[in-house]
Amino acid sequence: MGRIRTLPPSVVNQIAAGEVVERPASVVKELLENAIDAGASRIELWVERGGKDLIRVADDGTGIAREDLLLAFTPHSTSKLQSADDLHQVRTLGFRGEALAAIAEISRIRCVTRTLDEPVGSEIQIEGGSAGPIRDAASPTGTVIEVRNLFFNTPVRRGFLKSDATEAAHVAEMFTRVALAFPSVHLTLRSGNRILHDLPASQGLNQRIAALLGRELAERLLWIESRIGSIHLRGYVGHPSQSRSSTKGQYLFVGGRYVRDRALSHALAEAYRGLLMVGRQPVAILFLDLPAEDVDVNVHPMKIEVRFRDSHRVYSQLLATIRQTFLASDLHTQLQLGSDPSQAERSTASGSSSRATVPVDSVSPAVRAVAVDREDVARWFSPSEVSFSTAQAWSHRRPASEPDWARNLPPAPVPDRAGPFDEFEPSARPTAATQAAARSEPVLPPVGSDSPAAPPRAIQLHNSYLIAETEEGIAVFDQHALHERILFEELRERLVHGGLEAQRLLTPEPVELPPADAAALLEQRELLARLGIEVESFGGSTLLVSSQPAMLGPLPIDRLVRDIADQLRSSTLPPSAEALTESILSRMACKAAVKAGDRLSPEEITALLGRRHLAANTHHCPHGRPAALVFTRSELDRQFGRT
Repeated sequence: MGRIRTLPPSVVNQIAAGEVVERPASVVKELLENAIDAGASRIELWVERGGKDLIRVADDGTGIAREDLLLAFTPHSTSKLQSADDLHQVRTLGFRGEALAAIAEISRIRCVTRTLDEPVGSEIQIEGGSAGPIRDAASPTGTVIEVRNLFFNTPVRRGFLKSDATEAAHVAEMFTRVALAFPSVHLTLRSGNRILHDLPASQGLNQRIAALLGRELAERLLWIESRIGSIHLRGYVGHPSQSRSSTKGQYLFVGGRYVRDRALSHALAEAYRGLLMVGRQPVAILFLDLPAEDVDVNVHPMKIEVRFRDSHRVYSQLLATIRQTFLASDLHTQLQLGSDPSQAERSTASGSSSRATVPVDSVSPAVRAVAVDREDVARWFSPSEVSFSTAQAWSHRRPASEPDWARNLPPAPVPDRAGPFDEFEPSARPTAATQAAARSEPVLPPVGSDSPAAPPRAIQLHNSYLIAETEEGIAVFDQHALHERILFEELRERLVHGGLEAQRLLTPEPVELPPADAAALLEQRELLARLGIEVESFGGSTLLVSSQPAMLGPLPIDRLVRDIADQLRSSTLPPSAEALTESILSRMACKAAVKAGDRLSPEEITALLGRRHLAANTHHCPHGRPAALVFTRSELDRQFGRT
């Protein structure tokens, strides 16, 4: 007797159910999507014990005809596809005909439904895949499906479920995804005897975001929208201060379907590069609409993965749209003062600014002596030496015999330039007229000047922070983060116009690395050379470094080389040339910038704040840490009871 046999239908259905139904939230997803496909304008979801005991979904959609009711719970039965060609034109959330059959196989189901043209409703009960007779039932137009005792006949699967609270949280997250995707549908969520959400259909997307994710987040969102050819992108992205520790704050919808896509997630992360600290993730609620034939949704039974016909085009549009929005937005972080300590703690946990106070008596009038080696740093900020030219800004660090390209560098970009994103927004490049104007205007007007370009009056606090008066109120600058951003912008501009100056080492320095790291660095040899780092193979996994960027001074070059290798190894995706370049430049700028604890003279403070307008994104350092916090005049008035 042979060993191969056909599995019984019940076993096949339970195997299929394992792919579609992982936990109660999976059932919620399928039932809510079916209600949306049925044209429902009102949907109520009721769960008990996180959905383990009961999941009830009631809608006012078109309903299921009596003759189709039993067929609806049969595997691979659907009203949404007629042929294989329809798989390339899917415009509904469901289409596989697997969900209801899979759910019915591992639970006790009761379905009551009625279509508009039927005089009486229909009811069917199914237990473990075994269906009972169809009976008449009183029912309004629409469908009510009750799923009880999920996994009752597969105790091993039920044993893998988490606590009631955990499963309820997954259900709430699934409900949130559907509610965000369809703000025109009235949705209600009940857990036990409590109403968790009651979302009217009249709400706009921002109001629904506020109800589901919090008003503080909703108030710090930026609207983005672009239409390129047949691709329409729209939605909200969070201010950098509203970052999260995970990607749970990212909601990406393609044709109304919540999806996870590696390319879209990578584009989102790239758009925020330099605006978020390491380990923080951006918040986004984005909708992508494109022709059905340009996206394949038949990738996985859960229908949460998709494939794009032209993923590069979608990637580029998302990245460029977000970056253009950032260029036109104020990304400074506002200080939020409050008397409720718990509120401040919650605010800090969500990535926003917490309560801060500035003791006036902490500013000492004494000025400590400036060391001889600080004289060079002082010249970095001296108004007489500050210029729009990057080469002049670094003149004290270059040897007397500087190359011609360094003497003839064009002026640094004006404030409204496109910055690192020129390849995406050519229209945002500075024109010849704006550059000419930048050459002719005064460099740094004195403090108190009537010129609108005059830097604000400022003081230094704790030798680390600069507090300045602005038209809106006051701003607190982190001197290291601000200087780091300015140097980073200048270095990047120099790189665009030829490369960074290299200093030849008297004795080339060998650096021993793991073989994979050495190979990765050799692949980037050309880029490293433009950055002033010349490497070559020295046998085995040892590299020989013969030059380093002149600006690094005494910094051990082997440390920088190892840092670059670590980044190449730790990246989940191979970093682009732009990403790798900016990472290396940010390390250089960090090493060269003034540090927290350095006492700055009034002239240095004036020059540093005056130069912040010459660089883009001075609200954050290249590593994503805030460089400036804004405290508005209205907040000041409120704190002192003037409102």
